[in-house]
Amino acid sequence: MNPPHILIVDDEPSIVMSLEFLMRKNRYDVSIARNGSEALEAISQTAFDVVLLDIMMPDVDGYEVCRQLRLRPDRAATKVIFLSVKSSEADIAKGYAIGVDLYVPKPFGTKQLMEKIRNLMRNEE
Repeated sequence: MNPPHILIVDDEPSIVMSLEFLMRKNRYDVSIARNGSEALEAISQTAFDVVLLDIMMPDVDGYEVCRQLRLRPDRAATKVIFLSVKSSEADIAKGYAIGVDLYVPKPFGTKQLMEKIRNLMRNEE
């Protein structure tokens, strides 16, 4: 069985680096997009198991990336996890309304994040 393929989408290099390190350490295949446009491009070319997605990005925001992803029947199995400092009830409700699978407020603990990702993947099997 192939390792899960994760797309990390964040415009903050330090977050990308730490998430990439964490995911590789846990034996996931990792791809990186530094903004929403790169994310949409990556999603159009590759079926990812999980997309870790920041909401606030300079060009296309995470909400729109998630919305576009959910419009694609061929990407229906992709799990989307928002990682965001936007953590008001309204922000979270908006995320779930457009189809996010999990909403994790920043800052987050890496152990908790890995646990949540594993649980999400387990529910898929």
